[in-house]
Amino acid sequence: MARKKRPDDTRLAVLLILPATLGLVTFYFWPLLRGIWLSFTSWDLLSAAQFVGGENYVRMVQDPVFWNAIGVTLHFVVLNIGVQTVVALMIAVLMQRLTGSILVRSLILAPYLVSNVVAALVFFWILDFQLGIGNQVLHWLGLDRVGFFTSETWAIPTAALVNVWRHMGYTALLIFAGLQAIPAGLYEAARVDGAGEGRMFRSITLPLLRPILGLVLIISVIGSFQVFDTVSVTTGGGPVNATRVLQVYIYENAFAQFDFGYASALSVAMLAILMIVTFIQYRITRAGQTDLN
Repeated sequence: MARKKRPDDTRLAVLLILPATLGLVTFYFWPLLRGIWLSFTSWDLLSAAQFVGGENYVRMVQDPVFWNAIGVTLHFVVLNIGVQTVVALMIAVLMQRLTGSILVRSLILAPYLVSNVVAALVFFWILDFQLGIGNQVLHWLGLDRVGFFTSETWAIPTAALVNVWRHMGYTALLIFAGLQAIPAGLYEAARVDGAGEGRMFRSITLPLLRPILGLVLIISVIGSFQVFDTVSVTTGGGPVNATRVLQVYIYENAFAQFDFGYASALSVAMLAILMIVTFIQYRITRAGQTDLN
């Protein structure tokens, strides 16, 4: 009996992916290529772009504000990723061990449903130096008021912790999904051998959770480098340059000074930094490999 020929679905597949491909090219690849081109030009939006070669990149290397923005951004990233990952991991482990309630998971995810601008403004009001309830509580406890968003020392840590509050639930759920993939039999065998919770966490949970932790770190670092709205609506980059992260500096050059060529060069530099950091993270965490065989 002749075998029935399988229908060719190539045309259908192309038709289905065509809208997404057009969107990707229109809103991602074309702006990327145009941004790279503009980084070699001088353009103020009102007149034609003039090619200036590598002048913008030379200026960038000699720009102290750029290097300060890199340092401030790295400070934010380290604080945000460090605290967020540890807290999210603790929440995920507690969810796995103590409760399977969908309601609890929903409540943990709730802050992520609040926009960055709203979350930043709410904490800006709560932590206001004079009228914020946070500083009122410190005053009632006999402690000095703290300029959470007005102090050069506290501004970036405060912005980072606001970001942690919003994203830790989402990160915890990603890690929780990774925990669910670990076979329960491994923990049972470890208990039979007399291993405690701490030993099982170090020897089973963390090693087998490595791929998902690597993915979470890569996503979180990329998102942290692109922080803008939290800083923009609270400090605007101040006091002085204490919170002028790279995204804010790019925005100021593009839409305050209309120096789109230099802003594009800064954006390309940020893209290069993210590519390098992501590659290093991917290699170190071995995010594409798993120990579950």
